[in-house]
Amino acid sequence: MILPLVVAVPLMIAAAAIGVTLIYASVLDARERRVPHRTWRPALAIAIPAAVWVYGLTLLADWRTAAGYLLLVTVFCGFFYFFQAANLFGGADAYALIIITACLPFFPIEPYFGISPLGFFPFTVLTNAVLINIAAPVVILAKNLLEGNRAPLPCLFTGFPVEAKTIQNEFGFVMEDIKEEDGRLVRRFVGFTESLRRIVRGERRLYTKDLRLHPEDYLEELALYRKAGRVWISYGIPFIIPITAGFLVALFVGDILFVIMKALAGM
Repeated sequence: MILPLVVAVPLMIAAAAIGVTLIYASVLDARERRVPHRTWRPALAIAIPAAVWVYGLTLLADWRTAAGYLLLVTVFCGFFYFFQAANLFGGADAYALIIITACLPFFPIEPYFGISPLGFFPFTVLTNAVLINIAAPVVILAKNLLEGNRAPLPCLFTGFPVEAKTIQNEFGFVMEDIKEEDGRLVRRFVGFTESLRRIVRGERRLYTKDLRLHPEDYLEELALYRKAGRVWISYGIPFIIPITAGFLVALFVGDILFVIMKALAGM
C-alpha cells in the first residue's frame, strides 16, 4: 500500500522522531533501568500533530477505514495500559508502545519485504519485538548448559547464577527464595506462575537495583545471599530494547512473522 505524500511525509517525520527517542530510551533503560517521562516530550511534540493530520485526512477520505483503525488503536492502547497497570509491562515499555500505536497506525514507508496483510504498523512492531525477545532465552539456555548450571528447565531459559558478592552490580531480579532454617540454608526457585501471581497481587519482585540503591533495607537478604555463594537472577534485558529493534525492523525490513509464514508456505 503506497500512501499519498500528504499522508506519508507526516508519518515519516513522526517515525523519525519516535525512532530516535526509542534508541535514546533504550540506552537510558539499559544503563539506569529508568526512562523519565520527559524523554518522550520532544517526540510527542512532533508526532501528535502529524498523527492528528493523518487521522483527519483518513476520516475525510474513507471514514469506515479510519473508524476501523481507530478501533484497533483504542484496543491496543487499552491492552498496553492494562498490562502496565497489572505490572506485566514496565511503564516505559507500555508508554513506548502506546505512543507508537497512537501516532503511527500506518506504515510510513513500504519495508523491504512489503507490508503485512493487516497493514497495522503497531502490530508488526509488537510481534517483531516478541520474536526478537525470544532469541535472548535461547542464548541464556546455551550459556547455562555450557557452564553446567542446574535449575528447573524454565529457569535455564530466563536466568543464570551470579556471585553473591557482586549481585548488587548486576541487572535483573532475584529468582530464588532463600531462607535459613535450623542453621541450614533452604533455597527455592520462584516459578513463572508463582511470580505472575505475586505481580498480580501487587507484590514487587526484588530487583538487584533495590539491593544496590537501598542495601540498608535488605541486610538480611544480602547476608543470606553471601552464605549461599551464588544466586540466580533474571537476565534483565529491558523490553524497550526489543521494542526499539522491532520498530526499526518493522520500518525497514517488515513483519518477521509474516516473512516466516510466507517462507513456510513456499511463497
